[in-house]
Amino acid sequence: MVKTPSQPLTIPLLENGDRLNRYEFERRYDAMSSLKKAELIERIVYLAAGVRFKSHSQPHAQLITWLVNYEAMTPGVAVGDAPTVRLDMDNEPQPDAVLLILPEAGGQASLSEDDYIEGAPELMVEIAASSVAIDLHTKKQVYRRNGVEYIVWQALEQKISWFYLDRGEYVELPVDADGIIRSHIFPGLWLAVTSVLAGNMKHYWQFYKRGCSLLNMPHLSKN
Repeated sequence: MVKTPSQPLTIPLLENGDRLNRYEFERRYDAMSSLKKAELIERIVYLAAGVRFKSHSQPHAQLITWLVNYEAMTPGVAVGDAPTVRLDMDNEPQPDAVLLILPEAGGQASLSEDDYIEGAPELMVEIAASSVAIDLHTKKQVYRRNGVEYIVWQALEQKISWFYLDRGEYVELPVDADGIIRSHIFPGLWLAVTSVLAGNMKHYWQFYKRGCSLLNMPHLSKN
């Protein structure tokens, strides 16, 4: 049936598995005001399910707190909580967290006129249910291709993996004898993996302060 001028144009809803370009993905996403999270990965649409507490919400909060504290002590960086990232023409993920170097400090990403991240933040973080999740397969390869340092917390398997690029390939950063992983890009950004997974947040913050002491902020180590 041919539409008459009096009939409004209906924008199709996003559906899991839709194959769209980035512009059509954004058009449909913007029309769904109640939708909390949708991602375009290799031109395929993924819609988020409900957020569980122990397997997603709690680890998400812990990593965001860690990154926000780092931002507060480190000039030239910024943290985002689940931002939309226009990564490339085929991918528009909404990672659980990002840490980027600001453009004026030499970062590789920028902010668009409509306030979206364009390009690749230096660090992206995802909370995954397990090793079979898209975060450790298709999405991981997309992030590698775009030059991102990448953290994945596999909640059900109680494992945190931190990947960095070495000659174009992802290599997992080692956990040292103290149970700590140290960023290759961000000075003093230490994650006490063993303590976090054990739920020992007091011990975790002690190691965090040691990392931040490298940033010439001695007041962090007085408590």
